[in-house]
Amino acid sequence: MEVTMEEHGTTTEGSQLAPQPKMEKEMSAYDKMQQSRTSVEAIVANMLSIKKENKPKSELRELVTQMFLNFVTLRQANRSILLEEDHVKAETEGAKAPVDFTTLQLHNLMYEKNHYVKAIKACKDFKSKHPDIELVLEEEFFRDAPEEIKSSVISNDNAHNLTLKRLNFELFQRKELCKLHEKLEQQKKSLLEIIANRKKFLSSLPSHLKSLKKASLPVQNQLGVLHTKKLKQHHSAELLPPPLYVIYSQFLAQKEAFGENIDLEIIGSVKDAQVYARQQANKDTGISTNLESSKMEDDAPEEEDDGQRRRKRPKKVPSKENLDQAGLYQAHPLKIILHIHDDDASDPKSAKLITLKFEYVLKLNVVCVGIEGSHEGPENNILCNLFPDDTGFELPHQSAKVCVGDALAFDEKRTLRPYKWAQHLAGIDF
Repeated sequence: MEVTMEEHGTTTEGSQLAPQPKMEKEMSAYDKMQQSRTSVEAIVANMLSIKKENKPKSELRELVTQMFLNFVTLRQANRSILLEEDHVKAETEGAKAPVDFTTLQLHNLMYEKNHYVKAIKACKDFKSKHPDIELVLEEEFFRDAPEEIKSSVISNDNAHNLTLKRLNFELFQRKELCKLHEKLEQQKKSLLEIIANRKKFLSSLPSHLKSLKKASLPVQNQLGVLHTKKLKQHHSAELLPPPLYVIYSQFLAQKEAFGENIDLEIIGSVKDAQVYARQQANKDTGISTNLESSKMEDDAPEEEDDGQRRRKRPKKVPSKENLDQAGLYQAHPLKIILHIHDDDASDPKSAKLITLKFEYVLKLNVVCVGIEGSHEGPENNILCNLFPDDTGFELPHQSAKVCVGDALAFDEKRTLRPYKWAQHLAGIDF
């Protein structure tokens, strides 16, 4: 009876735990899984209670069968869930395709937008060379531009079209200037060749002129036109010291203005005069030079004026020989010769009355004059006392006397004397 009751009870419980077919059709897979889980938990609880109570194993078989059925139901529900998941995935993929296509179109549009934005920014930031080009004014453009440029239509915008036409006109002008530049360069090249040939001719011209002058000397002497001699004399006159140049210019002006029967001649070393002129130029500009010769040096002893100190030795008076050796009477390399002819003679050149020689003493800054070729004493000289108290024995100014010292008289051995009228004639007034 117990077994029957237990079996009946078990059957009853199994019938209660077993799912009904109608409900399975109506229930969803998730509900089936929940119901099967509940049934499995109940069966496991019954099996544990049977083992604890040591009931017969026949009851366990029915429970195992019920558990297997629940497992089958679980697998069926799991399969249904997986199929439903695959169906949902397929639907999702089908719905995702248009979204991906739309997203791709959106990215393409965004890329195009960024490209256009960058292009617009580059156009806005572009700096043209047009502002730096100085275009001609509009009035000059309409007046001077060719008709082809003025009538051309490059853009629909009038202002932009006018600017482009002005730029084309600027390009046209620059091309014309380039052509003109090439033409002028060719002319310059040809002119440089002509100049080089003429320079070559001019460099050889002095030798030809020199030979021509030399060949024309007999003709000049025959005609009495001493052009070459005068030209050479004028070049030598440029090297004269200022006092002698004043005398030379006054005599030359007297001859040309009044037709005086006199002749001027400059004698001496031109090279030494050039050296002296360079030395004076260097001294005036403050440039140190080593061109001073021993003849131009001032070796005169300097005298110290010290009132507080006595000299142990008596003061030496330099003799005239020492003065001459010291270079005080050194004259300029060039001298002037004045020939005075007789106006009444038929041949003026043969009737020479007197010949005067002028020289300039450098250290004493005086002009000396004497009769060329005269052997008479200074007191019998015609130039002595030509003016009152002008014998030529004394130095004419104080600075020369200081240079000479106590020897106030001029050297009597010298035939050329420093007359006062000669200083006045040379422009040396004291």
